[in-house]
Amino acid sequence: MSTTLPKVAWIGLGIMGSPMSENLIKAGYDVTGYTLEAEKLARLAANGGTAADSIAAAVRDADVIVTMVPASPQVEAIAYGEDGILAHARRGALLIDTSSITPQTSIDLAKAAADKGIRVLDAPVSGGEAGAVEAVLSIMVGGEAADFDRARPLLEVLGRTVVHCGPHGAGQTVKAANQLIVAVNIQACAEAVVFLEKSGVDLSAALEVLGGGLAGSTVLARKKDNFLDRDFAPGFRIDLHHKDMGIVTDAARTVGAALPVGAVVANLVASLRAQGDGGLDHSALLRGVERLSGLPVKG
Repeated sequence: MSTTLPKVAWIGLGIMGSPMSENLIKAGYDVTGYTLEAEKLARLAANGGTAADSIAAAVRDADVIVTMVPASPQVEAIAYGEDGILAHARRGALLIDTSSITPQTSIDLAKAAADKGIRVLDAPVSGGEAGAVEAVLSIMVGGEAADFDRARPLLEVLGRTVVHCGPHGAGQTVKAANQLIVAVNIQACAEAVVFLEKSGVDLSAALEVLGGGLAGSTVLARKKDNFLDRDFAPGFRIDLHHKDMGIVTDAARTVGAALPVGAVVANLVASLRAQGDGGLDHSALLRGVERLSGLPVKG
């Protein structure tokens, strides 16, 4: 294993974090991980990483700390307090938060970390579980340019499109816009699916030809089989997209940007969650359209 690569601590080994950390291991990085689920720690160890029994143990000797947790409260929980990252990471360490959280949380974290001599990048990702596994994520980064340059080789192991978007919080702002586009796109695809099926058209053939024209999108390509098979095993849960739609709605209100279609889709996501589908993949927006159209909900 190369001694020139930075020593990495990885906090959060869920649907995204596990394959992302494993891609770093495959690339030769020394990765020590911590998460709350014992089976995820065992998976990391089985794939060549080192399991730690606390955040402190994971980050103590790390040059780079990568976090991937669900939302702002979890980022604050792992970063702050006597058991948190800022209390135990060494001065000069680089903290890369790949979670999708509010821009203000990222800004506040960077400020608190600077007081401890720790540099921070917000680096949320897009591409879902498949993108994480295939290491083709899009990574939008906020923070200092010099820190981005330092982190870039590591981030390029995880993603295909890695872009510095501006100061602290800018990565999260771009991610919020990403989630707006994705949600509206999934909703449009779901409506098209129901329209096609109620019209008696062969759905597989229709989605194939739509995918080759202007209606084609990464969303349609990635989610086509979910629609066809009614397979809503979570790659990205409705619960998390609900959280993200709250982030973009609040941020847009703050800057005075109107989101007329986004607001409707945010409510449709919230409705789906209220009906008990929060643990399903966000392609399950199809279930909401089926209900509105008087169809039996499949899958």
